[in-house]
Formats: sequence, C-alpha cells, structure tokens
Amino acid sequence: MSVLDHALKGTAESVSQLLDKLLPPVSGPIGQVIDAMRYGALGGGKRLRPFLLIESARLFDIPEQGALRAGAALEMVHCYSLIHDDLPAMDDSDLRRGRPTAHKAFDEATAILAGDGLLTEAFAVLADPRTAEDPAVRVELIAGLAAAAGAGGMVGGQMIDISPDRASLDLVGITELQRLKTGALITFACEGGAILGRATAEERAALVDYAADLGLAFQIVDDLLDADGSAEELGKPTGQDEALGKATFVGQLGLDGARAKAEELVERACKRLDLFGAKAELLRKAAIFVLERRS
Repeated sequence: MSVLDHALKGTAESVSQLLDKLLPPVSGPIGQVIDAMRYGALGGGKRLRPFLLIESARLFDIPEQGALRAGAALEMVHCYSLIHDDLPAMDDSDLRRGRPTAHKAFDEATAILAGDGLLTEAFAVLADPRTAEDPAVRVELIAGLAAAAGAGGMVGGQMIDISPDRASLDLVGITELQRLKTGALITFACEGGAILGRATAEERAALVDYAADLGLAFQIVDDLLDADGSAEELGKPTGQDEALGKATFVGQLGLDGARAKAEELVERACKRLDLFGAKAELLRKAAIFVLERRS
C-alpha cells in the first residue's frame, strides 16, 4: 500500500467513525430518516473532499479534531448532493457505490428528507466550538460552505446540468458548469483548511488555485470514466451522459484531448503547491490519484 493509499484509507476510516457518532440511530418514526441519512453518509466512498481539507489544514499544523469535524461536515454536504442527484427528478439513478440508491433502498420522500437532514446537520457541526475555538473561524467556515453548496456553487451547477441548454454548452460553458457543480466543494475543501489555519492571503490563494485545477481535472476524469469505464469499477451505470445527449469534455475534446487536458491541469495543480514545499507532498499525490483513478 502506497503512502497515499494508507493516508486516504486512514482518513476515510476516521471520517466514517465520526459520521457514525454524529448520526446515531434513533427509534420511533424519525428513525427512518436517520437510517437513510446514515445509509447515504456511511455507504463508502473515497472521502476525497475531507482528505483534502484535513491535509490542507495540516500544512498549518492544525489539531486534527477540528479539521476532521470540518471534513465530516463537508462530506455530509457531498453525500446529501449524491442522494438528491440520484432522484428520479434529477439523474434517475438506481445504483450508487455499487448499492441501491437511497430512494430505491427507502423511498423518494425519505431520500429527499435524508438529503435535507445531512445538509442541515453539516452546518451544526461547523458551528460547534469543537470544530474551532474561534467563533470568527467557525463563521467563516459556515459562510464558505454555504457559498460552495448554494446557488453560486453546487446547486447552481446542478441547475445548469438539468437545464435544456445543457446539451448545447460549448467548452467554456461546460467548464463553468463543472466549476460550480463539482469544483466548488473541492475548492472549499482546500480553502477550509486555509481558514482553519489562518493562512496568509498568498497561502490561501495557492490552495484555492490548486483546488480549482484539481476540481476540473476530477470532472474530466469523470467524463472519461463515463465514456470508457465499466459499471463494475464505478459502482454505477456508465454511458449516461451520451445517452442523455449531454455536452461533456470528452464530447468537446475527444478521449485523447480530454486526457491531455486532465494531465495538464494536474501538473499545474501540483506546481501551485511549491509554496508549501515537502509538507504538501500528499496533496500532490492526491492530484495524481485523481488523474489515475478508475472509479
């Protein structure tokens, strides 16, 4: 197991353990929505976003508990978005991470509420003094995640994605769509570490620029996997973008062009971290992981 694999596995286990504590099962009628929240949040996944947040915070020697809690909050928002993305009104997917999607495992109403619950609970976690002693830091984290998740970020990107205009987007339009839908939470992951670490403006800008390149590379690789990956590796159906007539990076650039663009972005992302020297080595390895992943 590589150093990065070990670090990713350790972060995933720590995040899952914390999510399990933050979302304890309850009895009675409310229990079903809690079960669905746990199903969505504890169903595996690479936990890449909390990993990026924790590693970014580590550049500034931040105690791990606060970074882990901020990472868990971010993962709650990510998992809520997956639950809602899979709904019949959105992507209408039956599989996620090799399991039935939340609306299939439960029902549509419960899935909607589970997503709502995870989104709301995330901000409660950030507001807790155990995440950061300084109230100003907590407020900045809350404001940053709200901006990344809302209409100026992920929600806005999803609206473009389901718009009739989606099929006719050019490369500039696709890039903007993915900057919002996928990139905003990835950018917050790295900026969240900078917020916790009270980074300088130069340090914060370097992490934001790294994350912007990484987020776009992540989505290009997603497009490549949808075009030529396997459902077994991905744990979800492939070929959906083409079937729905969606404009993609692969459609605009071709397979080879899209791969070359992703490689260019990852190389640039790694250079953004020169300011941090060897302390940022795991973040550089994470960028290469994003490029080489098969799921």
